[in-house]
Order: sequence, then structure tokens, then C-alpha cells
Amino acid sequence: MPVKLSQIIQAGLPKANFGIAAQEVLEFPFEERIDNSLVVHEPIGVVGCITPWNYPLHQIALKVAPALAAGCTVVLKPSEVAPVNAYILAEVIDEAGVPAGVFSLVMGVGPVVGEAIAAHPDVDMVSFTGSTRAGKRVAELAAQSVKRVALELGGKSANVILDDADFQTAVTDGVGKCFLNSGQTCTALTRMLVPRDRLSEAEGIATAAAAKFTPGDPFEKTTRLGPLVSAAQRDRVRGYIETGVEQGARLVTGGADAPDGLDTGFFVKPTVFSDVTPDMTIAQEEIFGPVLAIMPYDSEDEAVRIANGTIYGLAGGVWSGDPERAMRVARRLRAGQIEVNGGAFNARAPFGGYKQSGVGREAGKYGLEEFLEVKALQQ
Repeated sequence: MPVKLSQIIQAGLPKANFGIAAQEVLEFPFEERIDNSLVVHEPIGVVGCITPWNYPLHQIALKVAPALAAGCTVVLKPSEVAPVNAYILAEVIDEAGVPAGVFSLVMGVGPVVGEAIAAHPDVDMVSFTGSTRAGKRVAELAAQSVKRVALELGGKSANVILDDADFQTAVTDGVGKCFLNSGQTCTALTRMLVPRDRLSEAEGIATAAAAKFTPGDPFEKTTRLGPLVSAAQRDRVRGYIETGVEQGARLVTGGADAPDGLDTGFFVKPTVFSDVTPDMTIAQEEIFGPVLAIMPYDSEDEAVRIANGTIYGLAGGVWSGDPERAMRVARRLRAGQIEVNGGAFNARAPFGGYKQSGVGREAGKYGLEEFLEVKALQQ
């Protein structure tokens, strides 16, 4: 991620999440009276947190901060691909005077250390963020001891641009939401749904917007698109681009070859496909790279069907010149977080998905609730 964005998102947002957790724990109603019962919220116990590499410290903060605030102890396994931030956080926690054993950091690969955490009988809950495939394995192992599981998994989010929207604003914003962090974002709006009779207009705007995402060294001021995380991820994304071409999607800009002047490094061109149909691989599978699929529709109902027509349901967007119409369509999308006319990200709003995008919610009071058990004391 380019350094300017990293300062805001990769460092600033985790800091904000710790502050939010501290505020929420002061405001949360840990006890309430219901008739002759005192209902109390108690810490669930030992929490295993398994986190990914794309927003490494942010995803750690969304788990560790509310778990500690709830009164739990934490065993954290961060991604072995991006571990340094977790070591720094452990030093900060130690210097803050947190007692030994309240926060534990363990390193290793998912199939070894992650699976050990998920299966361990003394771990009361496991909170995992990562791929849907890996999340299913975590849930399978956790089920053996019937522990609570929170999963934040993959996405294939649809950005529904209605016929009365401001296309210049909506399409430009949508390209940016797809390409953030080089597309390595679970909530990336990777499917752009537009009216068929305005398809060429959307293509032109998207092409111009994509051209501004200059790939290069993330420390250079002119860079807007950094490299992918690894050679394996680069090759995977290029493979999806090749598949899109093979299956008949029309390549508008970009492609599978290396960006000009960047023959070394894990770079992928900002890529836009059009005439993408719902049955194509690039319309159904999470690519995790800077690849946008523009999909035409013929009616509002068809747009909703296409938007809901994947196994995922993490995020989405709706654009309309009529705010009430935009809200009506947003309510029909089966996803956990919908941007309405480019609504700003809210760090205290619940974050999580429908269907195979996960179980449970993170952030704000909803994130705190995930780490609490509820007990009724009858009097």
C-alpha cells in the first residue's frame, strides 16, 4: 500500500480501534434487570485470534482490543507473511503493564499453529479473519469442542449503479473502492453493475479512472497502486485475468502482462473487464487483486439478483440520484455492510458478512459483544 495511505489506514485505523474499544467498554451495559432476573455479560474466557496479512494490524486490533476490553485473555497468531507489526504490538502491550499471560503471541503457519489454536480444548473462542476456505477449516476444528467461532471471510462485493446515478462520480469512486490496497481487500467492490444502455459510458469513465492508478514503489509520491503481497499472489491474479479473457469477458484496460517498466516485483496492471456475465469465474470468485468486472443489467430486479448471486455477502454499494431509492435497493442486498451513494466507512459500525462471508460482527459495541457470554441470575 502506498505510504500515505498506509499512515492513515494501516497505522491510524488500528490506533482508532483500540480507542473505540476503550470507549465502548465504559458505555456497555454489562448488567440489566429483566423481571426477576439479573442478566449479566461475562468474558467468554480464552480467545484465539488468527489474523491475515492484507490489513495486518487493523485486523489484530479488531479482535485483540475488544477481547481484552471484555476481560478475556488472548492468544494471537498473526499472519506469518506480515508478522513484524504484531511483535511491535506485543512490546507496546508489555510496556503498558498488562500482566503476563493476558496477551500471548505465537508465530507459525495456519495449518500448524492456527489449527492447534482452533482445536485446543482450553480455548473458549476462536476469532478468524481470512479466506473462506481456511475459515471452514477453523469452524470444523472448533466444532469438536463446540467453542464459539467468529469468522470474517471472503467477498465478491457488488456495486449497483442505478440509471439515475451521477455516473462520473459513481464509477470513479467504484474503481477506487475496487483497487484499494492493490485490490487485496475483502470488501473491495469488485463487481460494478450498470444499466446495459449505459455500459459504454461506464467503460470510458472506468478506463480513465484506472489510468490514474499508477503502479510503482509504494514510497514514491506518484504511486497509487503498490505491488501484491507475493509472487504467488501475483501469479494467481494474472491467472484470473487470463481466465476472464478465455471465458469471453472483454478486456477494457490492463491485462495479465507486467506493467511497463516493472518487470521485477509483484505488480499487476490495474485491469477492467466489461460484458462480464454472472456465470464467469471472475464474477464469482474472489481474485484479491486490482481487477474490476463491469456487468450489465436490464432492470433493477435483475441488478439485485446479480448482486446477490454469489456465495459471498460481505459488502456492497448502491448509487442513485434518489436517496430513498438507493436505500430501498440497499435493503435488498444480502451483505453485511452497504455503501449508499459513497457513504463513508464507519469504524464503530458492525463489520461482517452474510452467507459464506462469515459469522459474527466486529467493530464498535458489536465487536465487544462477540467476546461476552450472557448469564441470567434468577431471584
